[in-house]
Amino acid sequence: MRTGAAAGHQGYYHEAVRYAGDEDLLAVVVPFLLGGVAAGEPTMVALGERTAALVRAELPADCAVTYLPGGRMYARPTAAIRSYQRLFGSFVAEGARQIRVVGEVPTVALGPTWDWWARYESAINHAYDEFPLWSMCAYDLRTTPPAVLDDVARTHPRVATADGRHVPSPGYQDPVTYLGQPRPVLADPVQQSTPVAELTDPTPVQARAAVYAADDGRLPVDDVEDLVVAVSEAVTNALRHGQPPVRFRLWRAPDRMVVTVADAGDGPKDPFVGLLPAGGDAPGGLGLWITYQSCNHVTMQRGPGGFTLRLTAGNPHVAR
Repeated sequence: MRTGAAAGHQGYYHEAVRYAGDEDLLAVVVPFLLGGVAAGEPTMVALGERTAALVRAELPADCAVTYLPGGRMYARPTAAIRSYQRLFGSFVAEGARQIRVVGEVPTVALGPTWDWWARYESAINHAYDEFPLWSMCAYDLRTTPPAVLDDVARTHPRVATADGRHVPSPGYQDPVTYLGQPRPVLADPVQQSTPVAELTDPTPVQARAAVYAADDGRLPVDDVEDLVVAVSEAVTNALRHGQPPVRFRLWRAPDRMVVTVADAGDGPKDPFVGLLPAGGDAPGGLGLWITYQSCNHVTMQRGPGGFTLRLTAGNPHVAR
């Protein structure tokens, strides 16, 4: 039997915690965690270093709470979903009737890469609904931009407050609706310069070669190899499922490489594309799912001219 505010709920009970100070955060999170421990439920903290330390200091020393590496858990949205699904599945297999998690995306994710984390926050309402999960996602009002808070309201069905209430979010939108809406995509500043490579209707082999040719040794080898995989998948998808012409462009900066792959088609129809593996015969879904796990940032943009996928290797946290 499920306990607390999620008692009687089927599936995922997803809440936002919007706190104005550390005391507000602790007023919500500490009872949530202690309630899970008292009920014998798997209870986890996936917060950043500072906030995790605050919580740990408020809990009894022998409190049976598991601390997950918050930064690594939230490195990339698709990888986070995969990791959490495996973890939740293991708890259910062991007989868990409810699982509790409080987490937060890193502060750096609230900047230029927020768009794919906003998609993550929406998609997990579907991705985790097979589990008896109650999670809280913490957002500090002192550091979270207003546009991000708007997305938080639209992607979390409920809000937990410092005075003990658990209330519906009036701005919530179901994932299919939210993910189906166009999101603004700001250009990376490096795109204002001349591309170091520009190809029309390239083969995947030619696109991979262009990435290798642009590598000047400043990026980690793994980042470059991951970009090669992502570029190969993106070009293959564009040639197979898009409309010609397919245009490949690559820019290089000291701390990153940015690639766009564009075609004249409408792009994938699946609202969860990139974050979840495509079911059935959905075109391009598996390739984009691989791409999302291979880059440090991915954006998708639809417009009158077609569909554009942007891939970033290296540092994506550059002011737009």
